Amino acid sequence: MKKQITKQMQKTVIFVLLLLFGVVGSNAQEAITLSKALMIAETGSPDLQLSLLNLERFQQNLEAQRAAMKSRFTLDVAPIEYSNQRRFDNRTSEWYTNENLSSNARFLISQPIAFSDGTISLSNEFGWQASNSTANNSESEVFYNNLYLNLNQPLFTYNRIKLQLKELELSYENANISYAMQRLNLEKNVTQFFYNVYMTQMNLTIAKEEQENTQASYDIIVNKVDAGLAAREELYQAELNLATSKSSLQNSEVTFENAKDQLKLYLGMDLFEDILILADISAKSVPVDLDKAIENGLNSRMELRQREIDIESSQFDLIRTKSLNEFRGDVNLRFGFTGDNPDLAHIFDSPTSSPSVGISFNIPIFDWGEKKARIAAAEAGIKMQQLNYSEESKQIIVGIRQVYRNIQNQLNQIDIAKQNERNAELTYEINLERYQNGDLTGMDLNLFQAQLSNKKIAYSQSLINYKLELLNLKIQSLYDFETNQGIVPAELYLSEEEK
Repeated sequence: MKKQITKQMQKTVIFVLLLLFGVVGSNAQEAITLSKALMIAETGSPDLQLSLLNLERFQQNLEAQRAAMKSRFTLDVAPIEYSNQRRFDNRTSEWYTNENLSSNARFLISQPIAFSDGTISLSNEFGWQASNSTANNSESEVFYNNLYLNLNQPLFTYNRIKLQLKELELSYENANISYAMQRLNLEKNVTQFFYNVYMTQMNLTIAKEEQENTQASYDIIVNKVDAGLAAREELYQAELNLATSKSSLQNSEVTFENAKDQLKLYLGMDLFEDILILADISAKSVPVDLDKAIENGLNSRMELRQREIDIESSQFDLIRTKSLNEFRGDVNLRFGFTGDNPDLAHIFDSPTSSPSVGISFNIPIFDWGEKKARIAAAEAGIKMQQLNYSEESKQIIVGIRQVYRNIQNQLNQIDIAKQNERNAELTYEINLERYQNGDLTGMDLNLFQAQLSNKKIAYSQSLINYKLELLNLKIQSLYDFETNQGIVPAELYLSEEEK
């Protein structure tokens, strides 16, 4: 195994040197490794930025709701109000004119009561008013002040303040989970894009090698035809092979450039910046415990917590639905003092106490079955979310099992692909010697060249597939078997109050 890794590292070094000096041209390039690509994506990926903005949106909504539960201070000012109206007095059956000029300000302190869903407020209104009427030729000018303490308390209904706050806390937790999941998906997507560029980069190198080998074969056959040692038909075939290899090289260059653009777009890099992929695709066998992977996945997968949030949200919808056409009461208590006097200094010389108590009830009588039907619909929604939770658990188990089987299969595929590459190398070397001796046609040699290239690509792809499946298992189980550590902190599953 050590020999295999050492040989693979040697191939990687040679491969990078070929890229530096023979493939990607002489323009300045930025070398990108997988770890560097992940670091760039952390700050540049549009998908992660959108998820982060969504998280910030819910966080700010939650903070706004918590701020709304604190005392609110408001000041309403009406500097001047003037009216001159013609009115009819029903008592005297006469028309009269009323002219009024006033100025007032109202200061209000309002405090929601979270534990009871009530509201207590303190209000003070101060103003001045001048009025005259032609009804009895009277005039008045007075300062006044109204001070009130008011309590409004709903009865026999659910606590709307607590429910709304809990919903926002769940929405924020859900957004936090979505952001964490996006970070995991980011690692997966970046890795896939990265290795896709690597494979196109490798295809380009192999295409260049094929073109060089085909050019060498063409030069050999030209010399043989000129010397009369080979038929001219061999030259025609060699020319066709050379043209085909040049076309393949050009196609590989186009595919390589397109893959780089896709990677840069996903990472959020400058599209005009040229990059060079540096990757070590050597893979070693990692022991995987299937039972541990399933257990950790069921205990840690964030999708399950999201399904739990969906169930809680459905239960909130049921609470709201049950409040339709509900029997409800409201109690309103008010106590205050009112003072007025033409002289500002004597407003409260003889204040008037103005208490008031009000109790009201909303009593539903008949709703034609609307409430019953809506409750049944809400209960069906809860059962759907519970079923989704159960199915999500099953999907997690199935997903982990599939990845586990793929990992075991990829280990076998690596061994097979490695042997196939070795066999293809030996076969090509034997047939190249036969071709040089005139015992093999150019068409046949081209087939062996293509076979060797395909086996090289297949071996590299099998190594990459194994690494991708290990990463997929880490995402599916939220456990890294390469380091034997869980990869998601427990704080992600806690609400703000629990934290």
